[in-house]
Amino acid sequence: MPYQNVFTLFWEQVKESVEKNQFAKLTMAKTIGKPNLKNIFLRPVASENGYKVLLKFRYRSRETEDIEEELTLDEALEVVKPHLKNSFLSVLLFTTTKDVTFKINKKGMGSITENAPTFHEVIFAEKDEE
Repeated sequence: MPYQNVFTLFWEQVKESVEKNQFAKLTMAKTIGKPNLKNIFLRPVASENGYKVLLKFRYRSRETEDIEEELTLDEALEVVKPHLKNSFLSVLLFTTTKDVTFKINKKGMGSITENAPTFHEVIFAEKDEE
């Protein structure tokens, strides 16, 4: 199945984990080549204005500062989607009940696998002080 369709199914699992208070972390990994952008992370953040995630861009170069931004889950999706297949070939969803991995193969097909959970509790991220 084309990766876009499979990613839609994967993102449904992300939303479901948020609704059930099981979302621990999301990591975009396995970069294509050696770009300066190393990872993109999403972690839940305590917010009085509805559910928010802390989006973090982590860079390889120490000269490039990591970028953090507090977003809604829908806003985070719009930031994450353009990096699929262009920068990253896999996205890992960590929940308190299971780990879910989304991968894109060389033919542009997507797949989802599940494993035992890495995290057993939700830990809220704290934004770095500047």
